[in-house]
Parts: sequence; C-alpha cells; structure tokens
Amino acid sequence: MPLRVRLTLLFVLGTALVLAAAGVLFYALLRTNLRDSVDANLSTRMAVLVAQVPAAADPAGQLRAYGAGPAQLLRPDGSVAASNDSAGPGPLLGPGQVATALARPEWFTSGRLPEPGDDDDTEEARVLAVPVRTGAREEVLLVATSTDLTDSAEDRIRNIMVGATAPMVALAGLAAWLLSGAALRPVDRMRRQTAAISESDSSAELDVPATRDEIAALAATMNNLLRRLHAARARDRAFVADAGHELRTPLTNLKAELELAGRPARTRDELVDAVAGAAEETERLIRLAESLLALARMDSGITAPRRLDVADLLERATRAATGHAGTRHVHLRLDAAPGLTVDADPDMLRQAVDNLVANAIRHAPPGSTVDVRAGPGAAGPGAAGRTVVVRVRDRGPGFPTDFLPRAFERFSRADAARTRDHDATGTGLGLAIAAAVAQAHQGTTAAANNPDGGAVVTLTLPAAGGPDQAAPGGRQNHGMPALDPGADPRDRP
Repeated sequence: MPLRVRLTLLFVLGTALVLAAAGVLFYALLRTNLRDSVDANLSTRMAVLVAQVPAAADPAGQLRAYGAGPAQLLRPDGSVAASNDSAGPGPLLGPGQVATALARPEWFTSGRLPEPGDDDDTEEARVLAVPVRTGAREEVLLVATSTDLTDSAEDRIRNIMVGATAPMVALAGLAAWLLSGAALRPVDRMRRQTAAISESDSSAELDVPATRDEIAALAATMNNLLRRLHAARARDRAFVADAGHELRTPLTNLKAELELAGRPARTRDELVDAVAGAAEETERLIRLAESLLALARMDSGITAPRRLDVADLLERATRAATGHAGTRHVHLRLDAAPGLTVDADPDMLRQAVDNLVANAIRHAPPGSTVDVRAGPGAAGPGAAGRTVVVRVRDRGPGFPTDFLPRAFERFSRADAARTRDHDATGTGLGLAIAAAVAQAHQGTTAAANNPDGGAVVTLTLPAAGGPDQAAPGGRQNHGMPALDPGADPRDRP
C-alpha cells in the first residue's frame, strides 16, 4: 500500500477517534449540566414550599395555590393529600418511592406527569421528594418538572454530532491526502531522479529542496552517498585498468617465451632458458594475483580481529625474512618494546609487516642493515588513545621526492633510482597492501626519507586497551623512547 494512502487512512482513523471521544465527552458534560440545571431549579422551588406549606393553616390549600410548577403532598400510603393543577390528580410517585422519601430527601425520575392539555398521556419528569410534618402526620412533599426540553436538547445535539462527524472525517481525509501528497512530492522527485541516473553519469546529483527539513537532509545525504559511490566506482575502474595493464605484460612475455620454445630447431639450452623465463613470468603472475586477492579481502574489512603481541609478531616476521635477507647479504635488526598489543587480524597485519620488510630488503644495498622497530606512539593533544608505531628503515637510495605523495597508491612504483638491481619483481602493491591493512584497522601509514640515508616506512595502529601500554623497553635496546609518527624523520633515532 502506498505511503500516501497509509498516511491518509491513519489520519482519517485518528480524526474519527478524536471526534468520537470529543463528542462523547461533550454529550456527557452537556447532559450533566442540563440535569444540574433542572435539579437546581427544583431545589429552589422545594426550599420555598418547605418554608410555606408545613407552617400554613391549610397545607393542602397552600399547595393547591402553588403555581410555579407541578407539586404534590402525598400520604405515607402513597395517596394524594394535595396536588396543584400542574401535577394532576394522580400521584407522581409509587408507594415504594414514597416510603423511601419518608426516610430522607430523594431524587426520582417519573413517567407519570400529565402532558399539558392531555390528561390521558404522561411524560418523563424529574421529581424531588422530601419528608415534611403537617400537623400530626408525616407526609412527603414533592416538586417536579418535565424533562422534555432537556431530552429534546440532548437528542438534537447528539444528532448534530453524529451527522457532522462523517463530513468532518471526509474533509480531514481530503486534507491529509493533499498534505501528504505535497510532503511526499520531493521524495517522488528524488526517486525519479535516482532512477534516471545512469552508470556513466559520474556528476549526477539530486536536487536539494530549499526547505531545510528532513527531506532536504535526506537529499543531501543521498548526494554524499552518490559521490562516494562514484568515487568508489572510479577507483574500481582505475584498479581494474591498472590490474589489466600489469597482467598484460607478464602474460605477453609468457606467450612470447612459449612461442619461442615451440619453434622448430631449438636447442636444449634454448628450451631450458625459455622454460625458465616462462616460470619466472608465471611466478610474477602468481604474486600479482595473490596481491590482488589480498587487496580484495582487505577492502571487505577485518574478518578475524584478536589481541596480538606486536613484538612477537615482528620477531616471527623478521625470522621468516632472514633467509631472503641473507641471499642479498642484508642484516635484519629488530628493536621492539615488550607489552605492545593491538586488536587486529593476525594474517592481515603479518602480511603488511612482511611487505614492508620485503620492500626494505629489496632496496637495501649489500652489507647494510634493515631496522625494524616498534614502540608506543605519542598521544598528542586531543588524541583519542595510545598508538603502536612500527617503523621499517633501509639504507638504500630512498624514495624519489616526487614519488612520496603516491608511495601507497596501487601499482605505483618508483623509477630505476629506487630499484637497485633494476629488476621487475615488484608489483607496485606491497605498500598499497600495507596502507589497506592500516586503514582496515583505523590506522595510518607514512613514507619518508631519513636524512642519514634510506627510506623510512611507518605503520601506526591504535593500541589495544586504550591506556598507556607497558613501560617502553626494547628486546635489544631497553629504554626506547616513544615513537611519534608525525615527527620529522631526522628527529627519529
């Protein structure tokens, strides 16, 4: 059911309930007020008669002369002792009612009051009866008045309210239909605009009403969402294009090697070289595919976070990289403070550290040292909590200055000055994966050149537990100061 119809039906139902409740309350109050008015009039008349009739020499004659309304004097057996012309000859109360009135003043509703000009018919009457002593006898003095006028007024009011409710409910429903249509018109316009936005329209946005209400806020929020979707789509397209470009080169090389191997009259050595080249290109394809899968997994978020000891993770990572470092005659040096913990996915964080260490080993000159350090980050003014800073430094040529702003972009590689052996083993995704890991854990990455030579890559993650971690002290260098990822590289030891 459309929202406009639901709103109209709810408004009609609410209006009907409100009108019914108000009508019942008004009718009850009107009836009570009319009854109180009648009772007040009877009480006044009774006060006059009580002051005159019992003290009169002829109570019956005094009562018969009373002309302000129906009045009677009844004996204890219910018979009429005296009655004026308005009350008629018959008793207005039955014997049981008379017995009750002899004990105390009482209000009654009687249907025995004769209609004016027609003694054979009676009408509803309100009766006030009080016990009085006339001479030596206890009798009941009563006054009455017809309720026809009040009953007619109540009936007219009730009929008017019932007759007016239906048109008022209908008008309320029409008003609700028009108002809901006007309120939902901007929403329908946004729906049509959203449906008309094509995949290729990267600048399309919804019109934001100038009303500064919830609809305008919804339009602004949807525009922000559209911008993020367009930016994400642009990044995905660029990523696919870059991935296709990176895959094309090893696939082309692999095809060429296989075609050369398939030519006739190839020697055994030439075939071995062709197979070795094909294996190298296949290995490059495998590394590139694994990197792409890792990025896709990181873009989907952290899958299994748990509390990790940073020093232990770095020790295992450097131990695993020792063999690769030995083949390049590079020494690894670990300096990590104990007690540092983070809440992270162990596989993702280990891959980020492995990428940083492998990148440093690749660009470190033979005989040099790669430093892997970890310490508590300095919580600056307004910081939400402590951080853990992991730094990896090599002593190679460093990053080209123009490469630093895009060091963590996907498929971004420095020129040959950064590549010691001028090989093409890198995929340009190592630092990008590290940045994706940091972002997935609400952390940051930074790249800089040390003034004393070499590149410094910093990975900063929120510390687990929030408050200060254990007192700094390295596994090899005790008393290591807190690392500030935002400080100038020359201020870092």
